[in-house]
Amino acid sequence: MRKASPRASGDASGELGTAAQQPWIALLQGMLGSMLILAGSLGVGWIANGSPMIRNSLVIALRTDGSGVVVSTIALTLGAMILLRSWLRLGQRLSLWGPGSLKQVVLAVVLWGAPLFVAVPIFSRDVFAYTGQGRLMAEGMNPYTTGISALSNWFMLGTDPSWAENRTPYGPLFLWLSRGVVAITGAQPELSVLFFRLLACVGVALCVIFLPKLAELGGFNGARALWIAVANPLFLISFIASAHNDALMVGLAVCGVYLAATRKPFLAIVLVTASIAVKPITIVLLPFIGLLWAGTAAGWGRRFAGWGATGAISLFLLWLAGIPHNLGFGWTWALLDSIPGYTGYSPSGFVGQLVGSLANAVGLDGGIFENGFRTLLTVGSVGIAGWLVLFGDPQKVLRRLALAFAAVVMLAPIIQPWYILWFLPFLAATGIKNDWQIKVCYVVIGFFVVFGAQDQLFVWNFVDLPMATKALSSWVAIAVVGYLLLIDVHTRKLLFTKGLELAHALPLK
Repeated sequence: MRKASPRASGDASGELGTAAQQPWIALLQGMLGSMLILAGSLGVGWIANGSPMIRNSLVIALRTDGSGVVVSTIALTLGAMILLRSWLRLGQRLSLWGPGSLKQVVLAVVLWGAPLFVAVPIFSRDVFAYTGQGRLMAEGMNPYTTGISALSNWFMLGTDPSWAENRTPYGPLFLWLSRGVVAITGAQPELSVLFFRLLACVGVALCVIFLPKLAELGGFNGARALWIAVANPLFLISFIASAHNDALMVGLAVCGVYLAATRKPFLAIVLVTASIAVKPITIVLLPFIGLLWAGTAAGWGRRFAGWGATGAISLFLLWLAGIPHNLGFGWTWALLDSIPGYTGYSPSGFVGQLVGSLANAVGLDGGIFENGFRTLLTVGSVGIAGWLVLFGDPQKVLRRLALAFAAVVMLAPIIQPWYILWFLPFLAATGIKNDWQIKVCYVVIGFFVVFGAQDQLFVWNFVDLPMATKALSSWVAIAVVGYLLLIDVHTRKLLFTKGLELAHALPLK
């Protein structure tokens, strides 16, 4: 492996000499942000109605009094924004990305993630649905055919009603893990959340261990890749505080891809198949595992052999995972069936609305054009991924993998905030340049942190509030964003200063 040759990042501000030596300042500031998120979550995070915690005197005071809800909303939002700024400042302070920088980034993940581990779920309450699906398994029902509403007392245990009749899109491995959590916790809400967070933290740990190694294989700085993909606030909040099973999916995928790139194909297939058996979307990675197995000098015959062997082994493992409980391949509906609707901030959703409006303006049926446009993008994403599988530089299979995964996610009609975290580790490991690419990364992560802070707030409808919590959270976040962009002498440089304020994707030469 090539050695890193630390060099100046070209910063002209004069900050490098001092700031690069004091990452602890950003570490402590980020921990303060996480502590504020923890405090705010007690008042506006998601607690199951049947949980003993809902009867805690402090929780009651924060949730039933308007001032408590207001303070909690401000604390949660401000904490998320402080965490965002701390992440940006850590990147500036480590801008040389020399020896010791990886340790500082790992420390950031630990210090910033620890308070989130014990916070009330925020940004999402999917974790309660995981418990419900584990209960379905425990009671002999199939989550691929039966909704959580079949369970007694399901609503009191915190599950979002949107899951009531829905079949699960998760793979068999995660269903068995959910069954195991329920067996240990008896479906007690808080304890179940902590166990699902432990599973999520396994995924986070796999990313921390293998993402820097994956980056260094391609000649990129591992510490910087880890800072971009794992230390960012969207990753920490979505994968630790929200306890999304996507964390385990991504961690297994990163580990599997690293093993494939280091010529351990069978173990790689096992790990990536395990990732698919958590959430099936990582099936996109399998053809690239076959390419890595075939090798850079492989002709078409060897490539097809690699694809065939990879697919056969993975299919066999998935078949084995589906035998118990007669789960079979029930998860394939999540790949084959299109979920109706779209998110307004996705390219498909936003541009589709514009296309529909233009069609309506000229007397055409806007709905038909909207749906046609979104279908075109979905088909196009599959075409892009297929092209990247078949063609491209054989020395850059990992980059092709990252771009294919990004295309499939970004051109879909529905993009949840944490979906970008599926492919971001692979983009970071294969080089995000210190130009428009890193600036787009700042904007996207910042947008979803702001969006998530106001999108999933729990407030009793009888609480008298001077302002809706969503509006309050939005105004707090907008004020902080304005400060970061216009006033803060450090962070305002990141978008508006041309040059190398942050680190290069330093080649290890």
